[in-house]
Amino acid sequence: MNDLDLFRAFESGALPREAFSHRVHVRLGWIYVGRFPLTEAIERFAARLKSWARRHELDGLYHETITWAYLMIINERRHKHACDDFDVFIAANADLLGKPSVLDDYYTRETLDSDHARQSYVMPDKAIALKAA
Repeated sequence: MNDLDLFRAFESGALPREAFSHRVHVRLGWIYVGRFPLTEAIERFAARLKSWARRHELDGLYHETITWAYLMIINERRHKHACDDFDVFIAANADLLGKPSVLDDYYTRETLDSDHARQSYVMPDKAIALKAA
């Protein structure tokens, strides 16, 4: 599926549950920050993700801090390494797909596991991330 088809399937809610892997999730974030200014990308992607999750009876899936943080990281890296091909982008940013999560450099597990981080964006709380800023 090309980027436009994936975007349209997600926007319409037609993207099947079995097609929604972590890689597809990151690719959609990459598409959104490429199509919209960051604040609009976050707002629109979050709304669509919540809607998609409800449609597929996955109401507990959405996590505000993880969604926002990934989109901000993708946005920053997309601007540093301008690229119109997701496969090329992800080859240079494989940590976005890896285990442990790229967010482990920014957040403690306690913070990401909290209800507060799930419902509202929480700033990074690891000293290493704060020093690098």
